[in-house]
Amino acid sequence: MNIRDARLEDAEAACTVLRTSITELCAADHDNDPALLERWLANKKPEIVAGWIARPDSSVLVAVEGDTIFAVGSVSDAGEITLNYVAPEARFRGVSRALLRALEARALERGNIECRLHSTETARRFYLSSGYVDTGTPSRKFGMNSGYPMSKRISP
Repeated sequence: MNIRDARLEDAEAACTVLRTSITELCAADHDNDPALLERWLANKKPEIVAGWIARPDSSVLVAVEGDTIFAVGSVSDAGEITLNYVAPEARFRGVSRALLRALEARALERGNIECRLHSTETARRFYLSSGYVDTGTPSRKFGMNSGYPMSKRISP
């Protein structure tokens, strides 16, 4: 498994990982409610993902094996992790943890000493086990109670 910066030509495959991960792995958040799922997936389109990849103030990273993208993550230059999704077939293989370490390393490179994020219900235990702590009360996102604010001090 290799983690690298996403390229514009990765947008469609990265979008597929995002949509599949949300649909199949995040049922604890959307409870298979079609309306909630539709709102969450509304901005998960190849042209929008390409725009995220092209942004100069953030980094989109992908975990790849051969030509297959298995995970997608993003961190802003200010240290906010905005994406960390794994393909269902790569779950529990350490891909998300490796991608998280790469996102934290990129945040360090950008001069941050802390990473912040809003976790889903599905990912909250993962982040807690990765050293993140809750920093506030959950907020509503896409009509769900799944925006758990969390942070972690990072160091080289």
